[in-house]
Amino acid sequence: MNTMRVAVYYNNRDVRLEQMPIPNIGPGELLVKVIASGICGSDVMEWYRIKKAPLVLGHEIAGEVVEVGEGVQSFECGDRVFVSHHVPCNTCRYCQTGRHTVCETLRGTNFDPGGFAEYIRIPQINVETGTFKLPDELSFEEGSFIEPVACVVRGQHKAGFKSGQNVLVIGSGVSGILHIQLAIANGAKRVIATDISDYRLEMAKRFGADSVLNAKEDIPTRLREINDGCLADLVIICAGAPQAITQALECVDCGGTILFFAPLTPEETYPLPVYDLWKDNITLTNSYAGSPADISQAIELLCKRQINATDMITHRLGLAETGLGFEYVTGAQDSLKVIIEPHR
Repeated sequence: MNTMRVAVYYNNRDVRLEQMPIPNIGPGELLVKVIASGICGSDVMEWYRIKKAPLVLGHEIAGEVVEVGEGVQSFECGDRVFVSHHVPCNTCRYCQTGRHTVCETLRGTNFDPGGFAEYIRIPQINVETGTFKLPDELSFEEGSFIEPVACVVRGQHKAGFKSGQNVLVIGSGVSGILHIQLAIANGAKRVIATDISDYRLEMAKRFGADSVLNAKEDIPTRLREINDGCLADLVIICAGAPQAITQALECVDCGGTILFFAPLTPEETYPLPVYDLWKDNITLTNSYAGSPADISQAIELLCKRQINATDMITHRLGLAETGLGFEYVTGAQDSLKVIIEPHR
């Protein structure tokens, strides 16, 4: 067999099952059979993806090594692995100062062709820096959560999260639910979540939020009622909308921090109340991707069951149903995490 099935992205409403040659690997590389591949919220950010279409997306993967290139010593056929698509060089000035996720190498690396495929080729730098053996206690499905959990780990670290803080999570999709779980694991005093979807508010409650609020309510007033008269020490924006930023600015307490976890489109801008930020000593920070250290911490969190990944999965689909999976994630109705199983 020299060909494989892949799901090719043309736009959010057009994802086609096609055939592609199975990649040939070279020295230092691996061929991995993809067992589980999660659809990420960034996969359905059409403004972000459409400019490179058609292409095979999918970067949250776990699978099995089926071919080992010459010179590879750390892996063998049959190994269960998680593979990071973006990896840093670990030598540039950004990496040397802990800023791995702005490393040019990280932004330019990937596996071939993408996780919504039966097999992927892992380039040598990804083998050396971004491939991790999956612990026995983690399923392939749980392994596909390692990348998004690592992103959340980095985000809360950048926000300077401290045990005992009150946390507001704006947007209760996959990243919001992961932030809720991590804040609880890290010792948050209280976690409050918002969304406009009743289904997602139910999920936020299920995964540990102390209170859930419809984003259309007067959130600052409700927050003070719930939170002993206080606003939030840390506000995490997991919804890419200007209204979410407005809400965050209204809900952060003096001396607090706002973490921009979800972006606006490149064309959008937002006017900031600089005087109020200065007067109230508000910190604004953001986060993108995860580093190898964040990945290691994500694996530990999943192994210790401090992050419940399995129960977040609402749909398991075959490769031919990837388009349907995109519909679920784009519509955000009665779905949370969608996993593609290419060999189903």
